[in-house]
Amino acid sequence: MAVAFHYSIHFVYEETLVRWSKMGTWQFACGSFLMMSGAALLSGWLVNQKNPAAGGSGIPQLKLAYWKDFGWMSPKIIWVKFVAATLSIGGGMSLGREGPSVQLAGASGSWLATRLKLAKQMHRMPSAAASAAGLAAAFNTPLAAVTFVLEEIVGDLNSRFLGPILVASVVGALVAHGLIGPEPAFRLGALAEPDWEVYALTPVVAVFAALVGVMFQWGTLKLRGRMKIWTAVPPGVRLLCCAVLAWGIGMAVWLGTGHLGVFSLGYEDLSSALAGSLSWKIAALLMVAKLAATILCYGGGGCGGIFSPTLFLGGMAGLAVGGACQFFLPVSGGDIVILSVVGMCACLGAVVRAPVTGILIVFEMTHQFSLLLPLMLGALIAHSLGKRMLHGNFYEAILEQDGNELERIIPPRDLESWQQLPISAIANFSPVSLPSVEKNIIAEAFEKHSYRAFPVIDPEGIKGILRRSEIERAMLEQRLPDLDAPVIVRPHEQIQDVQQKMIQRGAAMVLLCDHQERLMAVVTLHDLLRAQLSYGKMHGDRGV
Repeated sequence: MAVAFHYSIHFVYEETLVRWSKMGTWQFACGSFLMMSGAALLSGWLVNQKNPAAGGSGIPQLKLAYWKDFGWMSPKIIWVKFVAATLSIGGGMSLGREGPSVQLAGASGSWLATRLKLAKQMHRMPSAAASAAGLAAAFNTPLAAVTFVLEEIVGDLNSRFLGPILVASVVGALVAHGLIGPEPAFRLGALAEPDWEVYALTPVVAVFAALVGVMFQWGTLKLRGRMKIWTAVPPGVRLLCCAVLAWGIGMAVWLGTGHLGVFSLGYEDLSSALAGSLSWKIAALLMVAKLAATILCYGGGGCGGIFSPTLFLGGMAGLAVGGACQFFLPVSGGDIVILSVVGMCACLGAVVRAPVTGILIVFEMTHQFSLLLPLMLGALIAHSLGKRMLHGNFYEAILEQDGNELERIIPPRDLESWQQLPISAIANFSPVSLPSVEKNIIAEAFEKHSYRAFPVIDPEGIKGILRRSEIERAMLEQRLPDLDAPVIVRPHEQIQDVQQKMIQRGAAMVLLCDHQERLMAVVTLHDLLRAQLSYGKMHGDRGV
């Protein structure tokens, strides 16, 4: 799936924008404008009408499905994402193919699990393993694929899924080797061991590239938030407006420099930068233009990822800093290339916040062992700066912007942290309550619902808790049932404190109420047990 997606994007891009760029200014201007406009309208319509979960990069949606739906994803995501992302990226929008490749592969793993008649609760491993295979094939980076899925999707480098993920990543890399070739994504010339000038400039490049990544995340989220409230205009038209602006930026850069790096992946210009054949001034111009275009394309609702754009931005940032420093330090061409690679790792690390993946993915894409120490130093600085300047990584910020409460979806890694979560994280905010204990009302509730307890609330307030066993006795003895005294807690109270209250009071249910004693949600013993068992399954013996 990932290889087919790669070839589809390459075919569309080469047969349209690249071909038109060689035919003349007017042909390229008209053709690229129509292509990007049409791609924006069609991909926007596909995503919003057929399957909204296929929008964006796909990694936040995959992460949400992994935790919220046990890894199950609708099969419709596969064809909607494939077509929409191929049109968007191949049509010139400044987006990446790696995120869509991961989602396409993960959705394919879920579909295979369905075809093999696995229960929905068993889809986490197939979707995670398939995601690793997709990323390994997309980047030709099997080690980075393993660490990315464990760091970003699963959230645990010691996950019990490590074995299947590792095997799937190897298979994905072998498929890519067989169909595309074993060559790295970027070819670098022979690089000498870094001199002291490189280590002196690495913190500067890392900080600058990380700041570019922070600007990208901040600008994208701001624009995306505004687009979500601009409901008077259809989503496809909003994306069209942003795509036209991005086209104008890319067109201006192409007219001035002859470079197409603002459009699509931009890997040709990034390869030129890493080959030492791109000037630092042009790199700085491409960085600024690509930053603006990617913010417009992703923030406007485009269907594509952020790996390629952030790698491009970081590479150009490193080249710009290294080139400008030639006036102050004896920096060689090879040193500048190393600084460009450090910038790639730093920018990606600041946005994705997965330092091990950032180091490995750039290392595997270049096959240069001498880069390892500068990459580690740059990743450390970028990760620290990103944590200080931004609340969460890009994918978590997208989920929160879409209204998801992460503490209700993604459990912490240790039991103590889980017990310190607010009780609202596992509460049922759609409880079934009874207005009274009249015979017909409790009989209907007994037949319609299998719950073991019901809160009883009349216009005067909360009256108590009615147990199912008490309903049975009351119906048998032809009397009104007795109510248990309610145990009322606040939504912010920790799980461990609420557990203690339930044990002390012998309560089967607690009521989450606001300060005016209005019912907001309920938590039962079964809710606690299910949440703790689910956590234990995800983290093995360490979670029990």
